[in-house]
Amino acid sequence: MELTILGLNKKKVVGLNQNLNELLANFQVYYQNLRGLHWNIKGKSFFELHVKFEELYTDSQEKIDLIAERILTLEGNPLHTFDDYIALSNVPVGKNISNDIKSVELVVNSLSELIKIERNILEQSDDANDEGTNAMMSDFISEQEKTIWMLKSWLA
Repeated sequence: MELTILGLNKKKVVGLNQNLNELLANFQVYYQNLRGLHWNIKGKSFFELHVKFEELYTDSQEKIDLIAERILTLEGNPLHTFDDYIALSNVPVGKNISNDIKSVELVVNSLSELIKIERNILEQSDDANDEGTNAMMSDFISEQEKTIWMLKSWLA
């Protein structure tokens, strides 16, 4: 078995990097959605959601950087073109959404898609004995689960 400089199985790391790039692509689409929601929100929830979407896109921007840096740490190459992002993304694209309920539903659905990918990566990273990726995915999942709960409570 050939190992990376970090002591991880090279074959397993290749698969991890593919899935981390898929996560990166989905986060980039999610991030752009949040920017659009932040800019376009209208109505009585404007002040509340405008701030919330900024909080979420700032958090996403940090996570995007962490994902790309993890890919580099695992000796991979992070994707960086919108063509790649669109081709790999399952997160729904939100265009011209200004309604409060539709915007929050988009965020909840997007986070749900991100969590599916993260759980898959979590299983892979556990199998590869990759504690760094494992810890990052665990942190992402627990934060996003709480955000979904809060946003679903707002929708109720």
